[in-house]
Amino acid sequence: MLEVLRIHNLALIEDMELEFAAGMNVLTGETGAGKTFIIKALSFLLGDKLPAQMVRSGAEKAEISGLFVLHGEELVIRRELIAETGRSRLYINDILRSQEAAKGLRTELMVHTSQHGQQKLLQAAFQDALVNTAMNRPDLLAQKAALVKNLQENAAARQVLTEKYRNLVEKRDLLEMQQQEIDALAPEEGEEEKLEALRAQARQQSQLRENFEKALLLLHGENGDGLLHILGDFEHLMRAMQRDDESLAEDAGAVSALRQNLQHLSGRLRRPPARAVDVDIEEVEERLFALAQLKRKMHRSLDEILALRDEIAENLSFLDSCALDIKQFDKKEQVLRAELHSLLAQLLPCKQAAGAALAQKLETELCELGFSSDVHVHIAFSPSPAWQDIMEEKAYILWAPNPGQAPQPLDHIASGGELSRFLLALASVQPIAEDATLIFDEVDAGVGGLTLNAVAEKLALLAGSRQMLLITHWPQLALKAKKHFQVQKRVIAQETFTLCHALNKAERMAELERMAGGGTQGKAMAQSLLQ
Repeated sequence: MLEVLRIHNLALIEDMELEFAAGMNVLTGETGAGKTFIIKALSFLLGDKLPAQMVRSGAEKAEISGLFVLHGEELVIRRELIAETGRSRLYINDILRSQEAAKGLRTELMVHTSQHGQQKLLQAAFQDALVNTAMNRPDLLAQKAALVKNLQENAAARQVLTEKYRNLVEKRDLLEMQQQEIDALAPEEGEEEKLEALRAQARQQSQLRENFEKALLLLHGENGDGLLHILGDFEHLMRAMQRDDESLAEDAGAVSALRQNLQHLSGRLRRPPARAVDVDIEEVEERLFALAQLKRKMHRSLDEILALRDEIAENLSFLDSCALDIKQFDKKEQVLRAELHSLLAQLLPCKQAAGAALAQKLETELCELGFSSDVHVHIAFSPSPAWQDIMEEKAYILWAPNPGQAPQPLDHIASGGELSRFLLALASVQPIAEDATLIFDEVDAGVGGLTLNAVAEKLALLAGSRQMLLITHWPQLALKAKKHFQVQKRVIAQETFTLCHALNKAERMAELERMAGGGTQGKAMAQSLLQ
């Protein structure tokens, strides 16, 4: 039950707070005053969308909040519409929630029947859904939906597998050729880096041995005229000079020591260090060249070539096993198809029984709404694909509102007024949550005369057991309200506002007179209705 609805900065509504009563609440006013928009605000609160343009000019955001009573507990729902972004925020009991949270509560809080519902009523899918709801077997419907979903997912997976198989079959020759080229060279992970390190080490060793040889050559020379020979001659000269000048003794000794050190060095240089790695540099170069050629040919790094090798092996293995995998999908589809066939066979008698019961209830309600006692409603069935070539029986409504007519679809013979009453009959027989508020937005469209009285009585009967919000232009219906609200559009200081307030006894009488046509005739009619 909706106790309070507050609308702030939404379109022409600056600030509006409505406190509703149990039973029937009526909203009346001139066409275009904004009655339906109040219902739109309530629908927005419970999950519908509104464009950012609906925020009142000059305001940063619109805000709609409602105080509901659900299962004996108060529930406050508030939703904001941001003008700049068009995004909205939802709060339930002041806790930020997702939009889906409000939609989940919607069926427990509101049942909306409007003129737009007439178009839905004419849709085959909506008519079938009515029978499914009347069947009251959500378990079977859930099983059917799950089976269809599994079939769809199985078919989609099979399609992906089949397309991959076809693509790989076209590339098989290329894949096998690439595999042969890679296997012929048989590269290993990190091999290129290892070979480059070996090459660098071998070059370093080779350069070191070459330097040892150069050093020996410098010491001995090619014909014994190297540094040692020169130092020997220099040493003899220094010793001769020392005999004539004793002060050269120390220098002569230094030259002698240098020659001896170099002599010892010569021995060491004749024994170069052993090779740290025994590697054939030519073989290393050839291997690196072969790897480089493979990289250029495949336009990939060595790591990518190794990944390609694994991918090729996986794809070729996939090609070998794919036929078996496809058979598994086919086998699963056959099992699911058999289960769906069985379930649809189980569903049909349930739907037929529910359809017959719904038709009988609708006939009773339609008679009470002014139709002939001979009105006939028939729930027919026609085959429709549930999955590919698996057919299910979908329900649709046929009716004969007058004696002597053959049952026909609603859209063939029903007038706007008849559809309005049919919607009201449906609202009367459909299961509705205990706390849900019934909302009728001009459901009396096209109805008049004595029939209008029957509609008024039916609405009053429904309002006796649950809360109702009714938008109407008929005084006969407004008269039944427990609480009457008038919606007006006013221009104040060059700004337009939609206003709404609950009417007292005198105001209500004036509104009924306006609805009855105004003037003396309207006053007389309003007074006659009150008698």
